[in-house]
Parts: sequence; structure tokens; C-alpha cells
Amino acid sequence: MSPSEPEIPGSPVGRRVVLGLLAAGAAGIIGGGAIQKGLASVLGPIGNHDPTGLIGLIPVGNNFRFYSVTQGAPRKDERSYALTVGGSVGTARTLSLQDLRAMPQVSLVRDFQCVTGWRVPEVPWSGVRLADVLDAVAPTASATAVRFTSFDGTYTESLTLEQARSEDVLIALTMLDAPVTHDHGGPVRLFVASMYGYKSIKWLGGIELTDNVVPGYWENRGYDIDAFVGESNGRNDDPTS
Repeated sequence: MSPSEPEIPGSPVGRRVVLGLLAAGAAGIIGGGAIQKGLASVLGPIGNHDPTGLIGLIPVGNNFRFYSVTQGAPRKDERSYALTVGGSVGTARTLSLQDLRAMPQVSLVRDFQCVTGWRVPEVPWSGVRLADVLDAVAPTASATAVRFTSFDGTYTESLTLEQARSEDVLIALTMLDAPVTHDHGGPVRLFVASMYGYKSIKWLGGIELTDNVVPGYWENRGYDIDAFVGESNGRNDDPTS
């Protein structure tokens, strides 16, 4: 499968259905989120979930698409969420939501750019700089990369240690001026501002310092390991436009 052909999970659908949805998507450019939610009520059994994957292919203006190759992730809350940080470190840690909130918080406003072409401009994000969490566990001299796992049990991602220490890489606790919702990958997700959205892994559950970069879920299916917007995956998106 090529990067321009995202995997569509769930049951097969007919050609007429796909064409009809694409026509509805054209209207969605005008109607935005309201049309997307309407389509979700038909295609997905729960809210914005879309087991067919088709909603993620429909253009609906400057709105997030909800897309997952899994049937979803378990819901985590104040009591059940935990972020494990380990691997090639001096001191492994397990951080609760309260622990993350107690760390220095930073805010930024950045676009979210999907490798399939859609973009949501000027999204407010806030949370803990990943660099601060890495400093707290003291990576060993052999650590050169960081591997991320989702508590959905499927998605993984990776960055070099240098990339992970960038000031615009957050362990995000809020987005769009509210706590990160479950459908957006909450209660905690990664946000890598300078890279395409597949690097900003949803439902962040684990961080592991590794001696080498470990290709993630999408890299194993053809996407670039270094995913800088406008400089990878054969795309020429202008991150400043």
C-alpha cells in the first residue's frame, strides 16, 4: 500500500456508496462539521467513530477527520490513565495525569497537517514539553531515539532523540482550548508540530528510549520515518501558508 492510499478498515462498501459520499464531501466543504457528524451517524455506530474509514477520506474544510485503523481505544480517565517512560534511561517512571499537570506547562498555536493533504490551521495546544519528561528519566549515553506506543494496542511511532527534544514537541493535555477528547486521542496524545499528523500519535501510553530508531505503524506501511511537513512523503505542502 502506498502512502497516498490509506488502509480502510471494516466491511467493504459499494462503489455507489463511495461516489455518493464523495459528492456529500463536496457539500461538506460548505457545511463543515455538521455534515461530517451527519455522515458519522450513518457510517459509524458511535458518535464520530467511523469503522469504514470513509469519513477520513471526505473533504470537510478546516476540520479534523476522525480516522483509526482499529476499532478504537479503551477510555482512560483521571484514575486509570498512566504514561510509562522507560527503556535506556537512568530512572524509569510512570506518570499519572496529575503528575503531567504538575509539570511546567507550555502553550503554542500550530497547524495540524495530515499527509493525505488536509490541514487544520492555527490549533491551540498545551501540555508538557517532551524534552522535560526525557530529562526527568535521564536517558543513557546509548539512547539515540524515542519510541511511542498507543494504548489502543496498535499504533506506534518514533523520533530521533534530537527531534524529540525540539521545543515544539508536546505531550499534549489540551487542544482547541479544552482537554484532549477521547476521539482526538486523549486524555494524552503526542503533538509534533513540524511533522505530518501521523507522528502525533493518539492515546499515548508509553515512551521508550531506544538505541536505534524503530519504524512505527505507518512507516512500516510506506510512510517516511522523518516526516517534516513539505520535506517528506513526496509532498510539497508549504507549512507557512
